[in-house]
Amino acid sequence: VNASHLQLTAFVLGTVGWILCTISMGMVEWRVWHVDNTSIISSGIAWVGIWKVCFISYLHVSPGYREQFCHKFSGYESFVPHEIYAAQGLLLIAMFVGLLGLAATIFALRNVYMGITHKTLITPFFLVGGFFYIFAGLCVLIPVSWNFYSVTHNRSIAFPPSYYMPSSPVAQEAGPAIPVGIVAVILLLLSGTFSLSYRFPGTTNTITK
Repeated sequence: VNASHLQLTAFVLGTVGWILCTISMGMVEWRVWHVDNTSIISSGIAWVGIWKVCFISYLHVSPGYREQFCHKFSGYESFVPHEIYAAQGLLLIAMFVGLLGLAATIFALRNVYMGITHKTLITPFFLVGGFFYIFAGLCVLIPVSWNFYSVTHNRSIAFPPSYYMPSSPVAQEAGPAIPVGIVAVILLLLSGTFSLSYRFPGTTNTITK
């Protein structure tokens, strides 16, 4: 137990990182677009996520929505940028792989705190969990960095007329989903590093005279 305190910390950090990854994936505020035409986008601000685009409108532009209008991306649509499709796939992979990392760490910690002393039932699972954490962190890092790059370069998106969105904004900025994703990356990479640093008691080399 005394040798696994760092791995317990890794589990806590990995859990929080996995939750933040899931939250970031579900948020629509990846990109915040500022538009000059407020005839439909009443607030002058639209949110572009990886699954849908939303804005506030005082016009009845969609059945069931009185103020907020959201349009989901359906299937493979040619106008959707590659970084958004990459984010959809990679974040789903990160969520699944991160869950596997949590499961492996839980199993290893269970054996530790139950007094099981078999090295094969502890060390490999900590190492596998660490690998999954790091892989999940990289899967989050790629779409977060790619989308942040598109925001900083004010990349446009050729939305079809049914979306009621201009093809390019006056200006855009990173939404809350990106910093949430960055924090998730940091926590997942830290938890992976801590898990991989586990050494089973008695495995260190000693020099005798």
